[in-house]
Amino acid sequence: MTREELEHIIRASGDVTDQYEFIIVGSQSILGPVPNPEEVFTMSAEADIYPLQAPELAEKIEGALGEGSQFHQTYGYYAQGVGPETTILPDGWMTRVHRLQNAATNDRVGYCLGVIDLFMSKAAAGRDKDRAFCMALLQHGYVKESGVLDLVAVMPLDDQGQRRLRATVRRWSKTLRDAGHKLADD
Repeated sequence: MTREELEHIIRASGDVTDQYEFIIVGSQSILGPVPNPEEVFTMSAEADIYPLQAPELAEKIEGALGEGSQFHQTYGYYAQGVGPETTILPDGWMTRVHRLQNAATNDRVGYCLGVIDLFMSKAAAGRDKDRAFCMALLQHGYVKESGVLDLVAVMPLDDQGQRRLRATVRRWSKTLRDAGHKLADD
């Protein structure tokens, strides 16, 4: 997905829901703060999105713009209507969002996660594809290991979950260093 395609999804989500502001979570939220990221970050054909003021309208987005919809068949990318409960985010994440609003969004607002918050949500999810995405964020210098580790304390996880998350981040960083990659903290 490209930034222009994400802008189209924001515009279309506004048309479908008659809402003004949207939250974009998931991997394609990187297109807010990083308009032209490396290809490894843009391989997904879907953007996870929900209306800020009316998250329940995500079902309308899913129906009209979701996988297999006419929109998807026409453009080759789609919106996945999700809810706020879809992702685990650190306290204060909303203060770090990137506001994506322009003529291409029909002046609708897409709040894309800050890159570090995107990392934290993916790391907490812990799926294989999330591991690869997070390691690429570290490898390409979009996040620093130290900054990520600092945010673990404000993740809505119990002590054991936070310990596990810290260990995971340290393991990913070590794996990258052992493979010869220089990280932003080095």
